Amino acid sequence: MEAPLSYLLQFGNLNQQQTEFIYSMAEELKIRKDEYFSGAGKIPRHLQQVGFVVEGIIRICYHNNEGEDITKYFIDKNHLIANYQYFEANTEASEYLQAVTDCKLIVFSKQNCENISNTVVGWDSIQNKMIQKFLLQKLERRSILLEQDGTTRYLTFLEKFPTLVNLVPLAYIASYLGITPSSLSRIRKNIR
Repeated sequence: MEAPLSYLLQFGNLNQQQTEFIYSMAEELKIRKDEYFSGAGKIPRHLQQVGFVVEGIIRICYHNNEGEDITKYFIDKNHLIANYQYFEANTEASEYLQAVTDCKLIVFSKQNCENISNTVVGWDSIQNKMIQKFLLQKLERRSILLEQDGTTRYLTFLEKFPTLVNLVPLAYIASYLGITPSSLSRIRKNIR
């Protein structure tokens, strides 16, 4: 529980009693490779809708109009995972959150998030800062890729996510970079 605590403390101060209460509201969830944390077309109501990745990699993806599987971004360990806009608005999600590797998460239900908010003084401020960081990271990861050619996108990916390249299928990386798998293979061959 040290990693989630370190993450929380980036956004505000919590005493021992508050920390213990927050952890009492959490549950550990293990997701096997290729299973879903949440799915498109569903309203996030269940336990595993807001969490923290302790181990593993999750990808956020969707299917476009042609039925292609598109990877929007990856969330690796020590990062928040959520379908916040859908969770808070109680609307259907348009994205899938899928385990790329076996994952271990610390998760909270919407009710437990509300219990924390009603009990821990200053929690709303901490939560808002976490959400802002989560959304900013989402934007940064995508916006960098929009302005670069395929080779530069791949090199940027390697720089930002050095451990993911050996853990994530190349088809997912190619989709994330907005290139075909064969283009990614050529790029990888040319930079070796």
